[in-house]
Parts: sequence; structure tokens; C-alpha cells
Amino acid sequence: MAHTKAKGSSKNNRDSQSKRLGVKLYGGQVVKKGMIILRQRGSKYFIGDGVMVGSDDTIFAIKDGEVQFSEKKVVNFAGNRSLKTFVSVK
Repeated sequence: MAHTKAKGSSKNNRDSQSKRLGVKLYGGQVVKKGMIILRQRGSKYFIGDGVMVGSDDTIFAIKDGEVQFSEKKVVNFAGNRSLKTFVSVK
């Protein structure tokens, strides 16, 4: 026999708001100083020339120019090579 009387079951009806992560400006697009290029959690993309990383791993432009994405083979701490994506402003 149920001990909770006439109460709705709404324990499962919650969800967190989306954080709107991802690339905001793509390669070839014009960017001005201070504009956000991409928002991320962790370092999925790495910084190149003309960009800086914020405290929440957001990559933003520090000069006017054109967004450029490039891939480079990088040696990690174990000596293995992996392909990493770099973001820069030219």
C-alpha cells in the first residue's frame, strides 16, 4: 500500500540549461578585437597567433583579422603524436 497520498511524481522533470558551447566564428570569417571565436569546456581547440584563452577556456581574438583553423601533429607527454586543432587570427 502506498504511503504517499495524492501527490504528483515530478522528481524527473528537471534539466539543466544548455551552455551554448561550440564554434561561433568559422574559418575565413572576419573578426574584430575582443570577439569570441569559440566556447568550450577543456581544451578541445588550442590557441595560435592573435588569440587568447579565457578562464572558462573560451577562445577570443586579441586583434582584428580573419579566423583560421589549422591542424598540427603535436608530441604529447608520453611521446605519442596526436593531431590537434589550432585557432588563430591572421
